[in-house]
Amino acid sequence: MNPKLIISAGMPRAGSGWYYNLVHDLVVASGGQSARSIREQFRLQRFLTEVNCNISTLKPYRLIPVLFPALLGNKYVIKTHAGPTSFTRWLLRKQRIKSIYIFRDPRAAMLSAYEYGRQTLKKDRPNAFSHLETLESAAVFIDFYVDIWEAWSKMEGVLIVRYEDFVADFGAESKRLVEYLSLEIDQGKADQVFERYRPGQGDPVRTGTHFSKGEPERFRRVFTPSQLEGFTKMFAPALQRMGYAE
Repeated sequence: MNPKLIISAGMPRAGSGWYYNLVHDLVVASGGQSARSIREQFRLQRFLTEVNCNISTLKPYRLIPVLFPALLGNKYVIKTHAGPTSFTRWLLRKQRIKSIYIFRDPRAAMLSAYEYGRQTLKKDRPNAFSHLETLESAAVFIDFYVDIWEAWSKMEGVLIVRYEDFVADFGAESKRLVEYLSLEIDQGKADQVFERYRPGQGDPVRTGTHFSKGEPERFRRVFTPSQLEGFTKMFAPALQRMGYAE
C-alpha cells in the first residue's frame, strides 16, 4: 500500500518549515496535490492552519477529517510539531500514512528560537517564540520537544532526519527522502525542486520556510563557556542518543 497522507513532523527551529515545503513540492511534482488546495477544497481551515498547513495535535478529532481527502485518493503533505498519538501509531502500522521527523541539536534549536522570538518582537510582529525572554527559557521550551523527538524516533516506519545531515549532504538525504516516499517523479522536475530548497540557493526567507542562518553549530560561538557547559549538561542524555558531540 502506498499511503496518500504524509505527515512532515519536526522540532521547532530545526528547518521543519523548509523541509515541509521541500516534501510538499516533491509530492506535487510527482502528481500529488497541493495541501493548500486540499485545505480549501475540503474546508479544512479549522484543522490545517498557517501557511504550512500545520495540524497542531495529531488527536483523532483533528486527524480524521484531514485523512478523509487521502482516503479519496489525494496524496498530500501536512505539517506538525506535535508528538505521535496512539491513533498515529495505528495508522502507521496499517500503512495509512507515512511520517517524517526532522530534528536538530537542541542547543542550536534553542538559540534559534530565542533569537527569532527577539527579532520578531523588535519588528512588532510577535510569534510563538516571542515569550522566550532568556536563553534559559528557550532551553526549557526546546526540552519539551526533545521528548517528542524521542517518541517519534522509537516508532517503526518513520523516516528520522537530522537537520545537520540534510544540510551537509543534501543530495544523499534528498534521495533517501524520495525513496522513503516511493515517489515516481520526472528527474527534471525533481531537480527543479531540489535547487529551490538546496541550502545556499533560492530565497532563505521565502514565506513558509522559517529558514534563516541555518549554521549547524553556531551556538558554540554565541554561548559563553559557562552557558555552553550548562546547556550541554542539560541536554547531555539526548545529545548522546541523537549523535551529537558535547
